[in-house]
Amino acid sequence: MSIPTEKRPVLEIRHLTQNFGGLRAVSDFNIQLMPGELSGLIGPNGAGKTTVFNLVSGFYQPSEGAILIDGVPTGGLKPHKVTALGVARTFQNIRLWNDMTVLDNIRVAQHYRLGYGFFHSAVRSRRYMQREAEIAREAAELLDIFHLTPYTHEFPKNLPYGTQRKLEIARALSIHPKLLLLDEPAAGLNSADIQELIRLIRWIHETFEVTIWMIEHQMDVIMQLCTRIKVIDFGETIAEGNPEEICNHPAVITAYLGDDTI
Repeated sequence: MSIPTEKRPVLEIRHLTQNFGGLRAVSDFNIQLMPGELSGLIGPNGAGKTTVFNLVSGFYQPSEGAILIDGVPTGGLKPHKVTALGVARTFQNIRLWNDMTVLDNIRVAQHYRLGYGFFHSAVRSRRYMQREAEIAREAAELLDIFHLTPYTHEFPKNLPYGTQRKLEIARALSIHPKLLLLDEPAAGLNSADIQELIRLIRWIHETFEVTIWMIEHQMDVIMQLCTRIKVIDFGETIAEGNPEEICNHPAVITAYLGDDTI
């Protein structure tokens, strides 16, 4: 019996464990994210947060456990196949194609949705022309939405850091994701840019109706945006709850500030 889409988790992780040689980076990690959630994953440096995101997006294959995207197991799938299931992500260190224009950064992200092969591109068939026109139109619309149109033909490396962040998020949204993974989107931003980022993420969540899961060290960002937060330390889950519960959780305080504080 199939589960109704609205009741099925966009992301389900069951008993996820990741070993690197003798090091256990993630241990028995479990979570379900339902459609429309905006949830956070936090923990001290080296806790295993980005490893979890790398597992979800297919960059690593888990040592144990299972990951399901909208009910589909991702075991053995390469990153581009996970993307095709509806997973998009940004990175702690911005990863843009600096030798391509802002417009082409958006366009190239949609390569898996092209719908034509080498023959059509070689002869510039009608299908090729139609799809390229659609992709260009969608890219232009995204640039307009994110107020990036003035930078259409600029190279990302020449843009302010905050603008590069916006472009990376816009590129992720260009694939029409079900699940958007944001890995420390506030990293490197000043206080004004952080407030703008909070407004942007809230607007994206409301406008695109996408499930968002974010890692962030800036607690203001997490506490203002997320309704549910999961905390890991040394690869193990130590707490989960709403922002108020997490702020007052003894294990969380210990992980961030040390036993002497308690």
